[in-house]
Amino acid sequence: MNVNSLAELVETKKDFSGLKTGVVGHVLHVVIEGAALEKIPASERLLAVLKRKQMKRKELAKSPVTCENEAGGLEAWLMLDAKASAFDRHASLRKALQPLLEEQPTEIHIAVHGPAAARLPAAEAAVYVAWLNGTTLPSYKSKQTAKPLKKIHLHGCQSPDGFARIRALAEGNALARQLTMLPPNELTPRSYRQRVVKLAKAEGWGIEELDVKKLRRLKAGAFLAVARGSQHEDAAIVHLSYTPKRAKAGYALVGKGICFDTGGHNLKPARYMHNMHDDMNGSAVALGLLLAATRLKLPVRLDVWLAIAQNHLSPEAYTQNEVVTAFNGTTIEIVHTDAEGRMVLADTLTLAARAKPAAIIDFATLTGSMAVALGERMSGVLANRDDLALAAVAAGMQCGERVVAFPVPEDYDEALESKVADVKQCTLDGEADHILAARFLNRFVAEAPWLHIDLSASRCKGGLGAVGSDITGFGVALGLGVLERLAG
Repeated sequence: MNVNSLAELVETKKDFSGLKTGVVGHVLHVVIEGAALEKIPASERLLAVLKRKQMKRKELAKSPVTCENEAGGLEAWLMLDAKASAFDRHASLRKALQPLLEEQPTEIHIAVHGPAAARLPAAEAAVYVAWLNGTTLPSYKSKQTAKPLKKIHLHGCQSPDGFARIRALAEGNALARQLTMLPPNELTPRSYRQRVVKLAKAEGWGIEELDVKKLRRLKAGAFLAVARGSQHEDAAIVHLSYTPKRAKAGYALVGKGICFDTGGHNLKPARYMHNMHDDMNGSAVALGLLLAATRLKLPVRLDVWLAIAQNHLSPEAYTQNEVVTAFNGTTIEIVHTDAEGRMVLADTLTLAARAKPAAIIDFATLTGSMAVALGERMSGVLANRDDLALAAVAAGMQCGERVVAFPVPEDYDEALESKVADVKQCTLDGEADHILAARFLNRFVAEAPWLHIDLSASRCKGGLGAVGSDITGFGVALGLGVLERLAG
């Protein structure tokens, strides 16, 4: 796992020298809508392709084309609508880059054509998409070796800071995807914790591991109930801290880190157990966000809490009808052992709230009902403050990670009333479970402003927005956008 594996951005130029006759290699031409094609260097190749395919110029916005140049290089041409949403721009750029990256080049040229004022955001988006899709991800194919993109040559635009913000986002996203894609025999709670320790040392983060013995002393019964299914008592709540100089405020990030979820005694069928090594994605997103914030030296204090465990079958694993006592004293009736995410988050949120952060943001692949509601192309957010939900929706629109805000009305608590404990963990009906899960978790954040992100878009077949892999890293860019809005 190399968090510094992004391509080097080199030779940023305002001119298009060398592109007229073509380069031996791979070129993406990004044409901002409204630009005169005839005035663009090398556009005669594009115009010839459009004529052959009987395409109108405006069709380039949805259907990029490729052609070979005189030097034998492969070129892709895209018309980019500067007024389109960030998601649509990213998706169009990914589609245009795909045939170039499929040849696994070590270098790529990006040329941005059009009005000078519109070039910088277009170049930023193009480089971001190239970084995300040119990085190396885990692969276990014995006869296939992926080659990472090593250099990006940018033409027609210069960045004053080398696109520092989007580079940090791309590194954070890559880290989240790299961790999530590891198979469950390689990423166990123990090995995951070891990776986090190494990462913390490399990045200068403070770290504290609350292992099972410490959590027993704290009487964190909700987390420990699930941890009984983790072998060799390797589960833990890991606390990372980032404290820059002149930090404006302190925020808490919480991530669900279930390295594999069988469903426990309420065993999932094979169809729904497949890919359950992804269930630690929330913790990977929190780590990716922490990495991005560190790279950018974001002037906020961050406390990151990772709930790392497994939900397995074993003689010791928790069962239906148990009553357990959470860290904050709340007694919980266990209704379904496959609702383990809200159990490990309950105690972790309580720990995060003790420091009275300005806000808590948690990331979790929490409920199937959110995936039913939205599919895999958007995620849902729920909050105990309207301004937090609005900030998340606005940040999602800006960064291209779309979210929908759901209400969390108090009367839904009626479904969680228990005859034997303070609260039911969930219901067996499954209706509105994403709202019920939020109502349950809200009991553990005390008075802290709290935003819950249910990551239904953590995996999307064929990619999503800027990202071409099934694992999307969704939440890193969204989380940074929210933090920046909160910090002002």
